[in-house]
Amino acid sequence: MKTDGYESDKNDIIVLNNGIKQNLTQQWDGTVRSFTWSNDGNHVYFTAAVDGTIQLFKVNYPGKKRIAPVVEQLSKGQFDVTSIIAQKDNTLLVTRTDMNHAADIFSFNLKNNNFKQLTDINKDLYASVDLPKVEKRYVTTTDGKQMLVWVILPPNFDATKKYPTLLYAQGGPQSPLSQFYSYRWNFQLMASQGYIVVAPNRRGMPGHGVKWNEDISKNWGGQVIDDYLSAIDAIAKEPYVDNDRLGAIGASFGGYSVFYLAGIHNNRFKTFISHDGVFDTRSMYGTTEELFFVNHDFGGNYWDTTNDAAQKAYNEFNPVNKVAEWNTPMLIIQGGKDYRVPIEQGLAAYQTAQLLGLKSKLLYFPEENHWVLNPQNALVWQHEFF
Repeated sequence: MKTDGYESDKNDIIVLNNGIKQNLTQQWDGTVRSFTWSNDGNHVYFTAAVDGTIQLFKVNYPGKKRIAPVVEQLSKGQFDVTSIIAQKDNTLLVTRTDMNHAADIFSFNLKNNNFKQLTDINKDLYASVDLPKVEKRYVTTTDGKQMLVWVILPPNFDATKKYPTLLYAQGGPQSPLSQFYSYRWNFQLMASQGYIVVAPNRRGMPGHGVKWNEDISKNWGGQVIDDYLSAIDAIAKEPYVDNDRLGAIGASFGGYSVFYLAGIHNNRFKTFISHDGVFDTRSMYGTTEELFFVNHDFGGNYWDTTNDAAQKAYNEFNPVNKVAEWNTPMLIIQGGKDYRVPIEQGLAAYQTAQLLGLKSKLLYFPEENHWVLNPQNALVWQHEFF
């Protein structure tokens, strides 16, 4: 990492040969995920976020040749290449998902860049259900940028009807909102209950250039919040969106976003759901096990009054300072063993909602951490969510 404590810094592929470092992706405006050498040692294959998906790339290794490394995108499509398993001759073995399909194994032909599906584990299950339609939209942000927004429509969607709509706020905050298949934040399950899901690739996500990825750090309550509102306001103009039934949901940074939006949404939303969300940035600084993270993303500690970025994080961008404007029902979910966003965040938010007289509920999992990992608890989570 170039920046101390920045866990989402640009990942590069650097070859160390006889004490000499050669950065193969220095000039490429992206960040590397998983990677593997080609069998002949002339290339490195890797995956990376791009435009709301995870795709396959390769970069040549010049060695001692006076040739500049060139990054080439090999795959394109509305899916995620989630891992590279192996290579044989001109074929890569990979796993692939999309929002409607869990991971299966595919071969990828390096000569013609075509995929071939090798496993179809859930074929009969998919055939037995009506899958939602996933649309790729672009929305103009308040600063004039084009932002990708995934819109997931209910099965048997009818544009003449009106549907309740959920704004999904991704956690991370620097993780991609790609074509992942989640067993908890499952957009297909939400859509099958009759909801439209709006999932924006807001500021802070990889896949749209390094600057877009970096623009959330020290600015949690800034442009990223405007991006959320730009997304929901744009989609809410569609005649099939019921503007009297809008909700906002999210976990971790997404939970922070929910708490923050609850104080500034100007009556857009009728319900909020926050899972392990940051409610008070100041108290989180004193309890989180990821102190390096908050030092970078908040800008430092809260007692340094000369640090403008940090003071903004603990004051202007602190959800606890917006609670006087809370006026909307809220479900708060908290794991008892979450040491990243510790228990006091959820408990304080719930007690605040109760004291304000809001219709509110606390779903507490004593044995869960920042995620819900126990299958029975996952079922409880889904039942309570809906």
